[in-house]
Amino acid sequence: MPQTRPDPGVLEAWQDPDARPFLEIRKVTKIFGDKTYAVDDVSLNIFKGEFFSLLGASGCGKSTLLRMLAGLEPSTQGQILIEGQDITRMPPYERPVNMMFQSYALFPHMTVEQNVAFGLKQERLSAQVIRTRVGEMLELVNMSEYARRRPDQLSGGQRQRVALARSLAKQPKLLLLDEPLAALDRKLRERTQFELVNIQERVGTTFIMVTHDQEEAMTMSSRLAVMDAGRILQVGTPSEIYEYPGSRFVAEFIGAVNLFEGRVVGSEDDRVIIQTDAAAGDIVLYHAHPLAVGTPVAVALRPEKLRVLEGPPTDDRNWVRGKVREIGYLGDVSVYHVGTEQGMTIQVQVTNRARRTSGPLTWDDTVHLGWDSEAGVVLPV
Repeated sequence: MPQTRPDPGVLEAWQDPDARPFLEIRKVTKIFGDKTYAVDDVSLNIFKGEFFSLLGASGCGKSTLLRMLAGLEPSTQGQILIEGQDITRMPPYERPVNMMFQSYALFPHMTVEQNVAFGLKQERLSAQVIRTRVGEMLELVNMSEYARRRPDQLSGGQRQRVALARSLAKQPKLLLLDEPLAALDRKLRERTQFELVNIQERVGTTFIMVTHDQEEAMTMSSRLAVMDAGRILQVGTPSEIYEYPGSRFVAEFIGAVNLFEGRVVGSEDDRVIIQTDAAAGDIVLYHAHPLAVGTPVAVALRPEKLRVLEGPPTDDRNWVRGKVREIGYLGDVSVYHVGTEQGMTIQVQVTNRARRTSGPLTWDDTVHLGWDSEAGVVLPV
């Protein structure tokens, strides 16, 4: 997330045990019909000024949870509080919340400034206040020069910024974003991610975004929650979720990962020894908590954490041998799929530091891949 450099001596709000959450979601459940749990006993604390993302595949419950926060969907049970006030049964128009929809929902017959002013007129604010607020919002999103245009005269990115300006014009305490960048092409989406974060930092409003795009959530969020089947599986900063997934599902959902099945056969100081049929020998990894011998585990190794060795190592730990089966050239990096002697396919990512038209490896090359004891994560099975 593009932020100013944090003071290492200052705790983030979610790290401070004395900090009071801005938004409290307490055991919220949504049941459709008799048995369909769209949201299942979700509890979550979000702090003032956060850019928080709900990340998950389609149907995981993230949009239903967002709609409950907006008041567009009643919860079956549980509580929702903003700054200590229970808003669970409060109608949408009384909540200090606004929502920016994926479709942007701009009025086609209105100009940009009329779209932004619409909610302010509904609140019966004075003409001077509306004029001033609209001007501030359009300047905030760099759309002042397009004030007299209609939505069909704007690009997708411009419509997105108008929708954002309209959502912020009423100065909500909480802004909800439902897949806000889904309609944009890749280049525009990447640029808009940083624009949106910069705007959020300037206004200081708490944002909650729903997305299925992992890269989008990782780039924009102060923290994120990974959801599946109506439940929250893990909450953390992007780096915590990526580097220290708490489950096999999270490890596989966030980025690419290689998984080795095995069982614990011993320990050495702060490291655990894992016997597996998927590697040339044992896997030895750092693990903060002791595990009983015989415990079944999975080892998660990200492709960029593996390295191509010059030859077979003298140690019989933390390496595999195989042949290059597939090559993906992505410009800055190359991704190799290596078929191992044990029957696995392992991904390894190599940075292309030198300019060349072909990579250092080619199809059917025999390679040895190794990793450090701090490179992987031990997960429960």
